[in-house]
Amino acid sequence: MSNEDDRGFFTTSDSSSTTQNFGTPRSGSPGFFDDDASFSNAQTTTFPGYGDTDIAETEAAPTERRRAEWHGGLDFGLLVLRLALGGLFVAHGVDKLFGWLNGPISGMDATRHVLTEAGFTEPGVLAWVLAISETAGGLLVILGLFFPVGAAAILGVMANVIAVKGNWHQFLGNVELESMYAVAAFALLFTGPGRIALDRHTPWWRRAPLFGFVFLVIAAGLSVVTLVVWR
Repeated sequence: MSNEDDRGFFTTSDSSSTTQNFGTPRSGSPGFFDDDASFSNAQTTTFPGYGDTDIAETEAAPTERRRAEWHGGLDFGLLVLRLALGGLFVAHGVDKLFGWLNGPISGMDATRHVLTEAGFTEPGVLAWVLAISETAGGLLVILGLFFPVGAAAILGVMANVIAVKGNWHQFLGNVELESMYAVAAFALLFTGPGRIALDRHTPWWRRAPLFGFVFLVIAAGLSVVTLVVWR
């Protein structure tokens, strides 16, 4: 049961209820709402259960919005792809340089002959450029060292091979293998080598997409120059 006292506040006879206390006014103060000390000393009224749901939702929100994280499986997959792609290009490059592996183009003489047949005007120079690009590019990709340079070198070589070898009257231009090499190098150019690499913590490792785009432009420019100027 509640009664209104002479100050205009309602009071209750139930001692267990929660009541507001605006503090004891100092002598000479104009009133409760004008007394700073009354506010600072006053007890606060609490409402059990109020805001519990909002707090729970706020605490759960970061978990619900958690982003996918990089994991070791990605590093392993990139390493396997690097070893396969880089290893194949090192083998092709070394075979062009020394003729050790009896491949489709084995030795510098065979490399110059193939470039001449393809219509290039400087087969002697381009034979060395091709062999070194394949060997060095493949090695850099394997090691994850100066990675954008290695991936761009492979991509540039494959772009030229597809442009020269592609016969678009046949199924997929008869360059499916070369296209897969190019796609793998293109993808690695933007993903970077992963954490199992000598390049780790370098600027081009931390900003792989940015450096990938820069070296993509460089590779495209050199490929166009090779095809337009020397063919």
